[in-house]
Amino acid sequence: MSPTGPVVSDFPVLSSGHVTFLGAGPGDPGLLTLRAVEALASADVLVAEPEVLDVVRGHARAGVSTPEMTVVDSSSAAVGVPVLRDAANLVMEAAKGGRRVVRAVSGDPGMDGDTGAEMLACAAAGVPFEVVPGVANAVGVPAYAGVPLRDAQGTDVRFVDARTATDRCWSEVGASDATVVVSTSLDAVAAAAGELVSAGRKPDTPMTVTVAGTTTRQRTWTATLGTVGQVLKQAKVLPSPEGHRPVIAVVGERSSAAQRDQLSWFESKPLFGWKVLVPRTKEQAASLSDQLRSYGAVPHEVPTIAVEPPRTPQQMERAVKGLVTGRYEWIAFTSVNAVKAVREKFEEYGLDARAFAGIKVAAVGEQTAAALVDFGVKPDLVPSGEQSAAGLLEDWPPYDPVFDPIDRVFLPRADIATETLVAGLIELGWEVDDVTAYRTVRASPPPAETREAIKGGGFDAVLFTSSSTVRNLVGIAGKPHNVTVIACIGPATAKTAEEHGLRVDVLSPEPSVHKLAQALSDFGARRRDAAKEAGDPVTRPSERRPGARRRRSTTT
Repeated sequence: MSPTGPVVSDFPVLSSGHVTFLGAGPGDPGLLTLRAVEALASADVLVAEPEVLDVVRGHARAGVSTPEMTVVDSSSAAVGVPVLRDAANLVMEAAKGGRRVVRAVSGDPGMDGDTGAEMLACAAAGVPFEVVPGVANAVGVPAYAGVPLRDAQGTDVRFVDARTATDRCWSEVGASDATVVVSTSLDAVAAAAGELVSAGRKPDTPMTVTVAGTTTRQRTWTATLGTVGQVLKQAKVLPSPEGHRPVIAVVGERSSAAQRDQLSWFESKPLFGWKVLVPRTKEQAASLSDQLRSYGAVPHEVPTIAVEPPRTPQQMERAVKGLVTGRYEWIAFTSVNAVKAVREKFEEYGLDARAFAGIKVAAVGEQTAAALVDFGVKPDLVPSGEQSAAGLLEDWPPYDPVFDPIDRVFLPRADIATETLVAGLIELGWEVDDVTAYRTVRASPPPAETREAIKGGGFDAVLFTSSSTVRNLVGIAGKPHNVTVIACIGPATAKTAEEHGLRVDVLSPEPSVHKLAQALSDFGARRRDAAKEAGDPVTRPSERRPGARRRRSTTT
């Protein structure tokens, strides 16, 4: 984006300041390059355009300075386009202080960002700088829209910025048969199409228009140069107060509807654009959220349970000391939080994974096992079948006084855990030290807007991973709206959901959060296929009309 003020170039030569001009890509955070991530991690100051700030900020170190670029005043608010402060001044002011500055722009600095003047300012002031290329908007957006720009015959590709294109530019691309990639705005795309027709392109030339490309808000419309205005009006996209939003339009045979139906890999993901509520602790939600994103969903993590230390820590302290002195033959972990609690107690005493030497370690499932491996401990026993206390007992060996020198098991767990594992181990002949390693308490209510979205149908789906997540979510935020798809990890959780008046649509085939996410993905895929077969538009559950009757469809 062009600086709005004069370029400052009279700063003194610096000895330690440095500027990195960085391309953040079209919007998908996954398109940041490895070099971009490295530069962000070492930045002292991050000067980023508002539309890319969230993309890059997560890779910056804690405490990085992010000077505000947006200035909202009455004139800018009236047209819906906020004014930007002069980026060159912000960059040079920080560099003058000898700090490492990252100047992040959408797309690629050379093709999308008008950062050349800022680079010249650095050169004039003797400030060393580098350029980290990014995925250009005009290249990345068509790729995500399923519109290849070239074919085996090597079709020419022309890039046009409609805001600055001259009559000569339009004449040249209009007279050619090249694929034309036009950067413009939503309310100006029809005018750009008209320029191409006036310059010689046929009105029936295929055209695709993509807004919010590479993000889960992406939408693509297929039209022709002659019909694009009508198509956008029929789709109720225009007229709109958001008409200034940037779009990428591709003109040429490669943007035909038949090809896009086959090549639209991104927007055809099973949960594309679905806003999915993940009511778990933040640590537990991370891997689940990553999986949901791979299906095209937008996960929204709402902690329903907070983990706190036990009220009386002495029992836990004695048990950890018993690990070191050889009191136990086994230690059994039934959750990631149990691993975390023991690990924190180890660190408090200056211990590490070597304290587990000579002790057999059991984990209730894959996630708990992964937490142990991260700690440096490879579990000796993980259930071969169901990942639960019952599954763990299926594989647990009975106590044998000949082969087992010690008959005692250390079981660190939550204060609300069930007695299934304790009773089963005792039945197998083991003595169990059942120790409260942590307490689970109801989390604080989420922000008011989140609560309103839950009750008002703003979420497309919610994943319940235990009965307690059902009770706690309803308790702190209210009952999800009846258009929201309810997915439960197992029969017990589903029963609790139904007791709270919720209709269960998806039931995981196994008690695993990843199988639950997969089951929701399968549900979304079937829903999408059914809409296409019926000739209906593919919509998200939250887009249903208020009061529309909801059909129950449970997968197992």
